[in-house]
Amino acid sequence: DNEYRMHMSLWCLLAAPLMAGNNLTTMTPQTLAILTNPEVVAVDQDPAGIQGRIIMEEGPIMVMMKPMADGSKAVGFFNREQGVVNVSVKFSDIGLAETASVRDLWQKKDLGDFRGSFTADVPEHGIVFVRINSK
Repeated sequence: DNEYRMHMSLWCLLAAPLMAGNNLTTMTPQTLAILTNPEVVAVDQDPAGIQGRIIMEEGPIMVMMKPMADGSKAVGFFNREQGVVNVSVKFSDIGLAETASVRDLWQKKDLGDFRGSFTADVPEHGIVFVRINSK
């Protein structure tokens, strides 16, 4: 699951064509849910068509941000190592106001309003993929 989520998130942040390399007739319901998550696919299909960029890379940790047509930012926190890693992004670094709301795109859940920054606990070989809106 983490592998599929990482790749899907990366493709969406890069505004790349979405292609599945697996057998569609035998994929699990879990894989289907990952490939068809409407909130994640919306990042890829955003009308602005802007490609995301790396805003921080330190060893196995990478943070990518993609500006969205509605002014929000899609942000992916990637952990390419073992162990859970705590990763933050300052709202000012991605062009947002001091206070912003954060939504987890994989969990399809609002995480709340945050001031100044957002910090995620990123699982090993995993991703936290959020959409952040200024308040």
